[in-house]
Amino acid sequence: MSISAPDSSNPQPPDVSSCLQTSPHARAKRKIATLMEDIEILKQDKAIKNRKTIYYVSQGRAIRRMVILYTPIEDLIAENDRRCEDRDGGSTAEEDRLQRGYIELAKVLPWLHEMLAKLDHEESEDMLRKLKRGADSARGDDTGTLKDLVAEWVNGEYCPTPLIRSDDKHHRGFVSDACGKLLCPAEWCWDDPLVRAGIRDRTTAFIISENSWPSFMYENYEADAKNLECGLMKSKLLVMGFKAIFTSPSLANEVDREGDDANILENNRRARRRSDQAKVKTCVASIIGMRKVTPRAIAYTACQVRFALSCITSWRAVDGDFDYQLFWNNIVDFFEDAPGPAAQVRLNGLLEWWTRKVFGRNHRQDLTPDVISKMSVNVLTAQRQQMEDAVFDSD
Repeated sequence: MSISAPDSSNPQPPDVSSCLQTSPHARAKRKIATLMEDIEILKQDKAIKNRKTIYYVSQGRAIRRMVILYTPIEDLIAENDRRCEDRDGGSTAEEDRLQRGYIELAKVLPWLHEMLAKLDHEESEDMLRKLKRGADSARGDDTGTLKDLVAEWVNGEYCPTPLIRSDDKHHRGFVSDACGKLLCPAEWCWDDPLVRAGIRDRTTAFIISENSWPSFMYENYEADAKNLECGLMKSKLLVMGFKAIFTSPSLANEVDREGDDANILENNRRARRRSDQAKVKTCVASIIGMRKVTPRAIAYTACQVRFALSCITSWRAVDGDFDYQLFWNNIVDFFEDAPGPAAQVRLNGLLEWWTRKVFGRNHRQDLTPDVISKMSVNVLTAQRQQMEDAVFDSD
């Protein structure tokens, strides 16, 4: 009997109901390998998310200090978007302040503007939440730092009885003669018993609000009623607070002989000491790239110092009749909304005074290409080239 050959023109599909037997051990190894690969991918994703979180939180620490104290970041972004969509529309003073804030935000976090355009809505919200976490954390750290230091400084300056306790705020504010003198509005004299009594009794004749400049904002803590701009923003306490936040608490006491009329040799000695200490711990100013004092950093410091002098125990926007948000706005507007060029010249001089007080007399950051082009090395290079060109043309 003959066996017919399979029809090659019509091949049969393989039988998939059966399998090629493998060992259970080999199958288990492959399953484990696949699971390990999945776990490794999850670990990498988590590591990437953690790195992003750490980066955003650390970058956010500059926001309260340099850009805005209370206003949500979203409000700055929304105002910039509004102006992009409505270029011909007008704006209020508050909207102008928001836009200046967005421009300042883009300077402090130069990557943010482009990142907002790349991320989807959910990713953008997550990033902003982490930036806010860092911003609030830094604000809380600075509040704790100045709570202790301001008590030490006030005790050293006024020797009150009893001394201000660093761990207790209930005996600060207008209850304390020393703190009350510094918090007293510039238009009143704290040494006047009627003023002290009126403020402490919170009478309508002595309302403490953000509409008055506190005495601690002035040089020697005294204002000239006929020229209230004179000495404003130049107090020792304010500079000490700024240095404690942005450079180092250990350097905050070194304010007396820096800046205007400082002894050059002494200034150099202090600069070397700062350099040596900077090798041990990098200061906030270096981390965030601050080389000059800015108006919003001064406003932030003033709010922190005012809070440290007060008797309220937890950070808030309003203390009685005093609104910290509006106080911050007043300081920012003083610098950023000058009434004219003459006032702007005075403000530029004030900011230069601040920068010298905090960072010394080095000005390398001011060596712009235009300035460098006028210096002798570059001028000589241009002159030599001109001489070469003249010889070539004569031939």
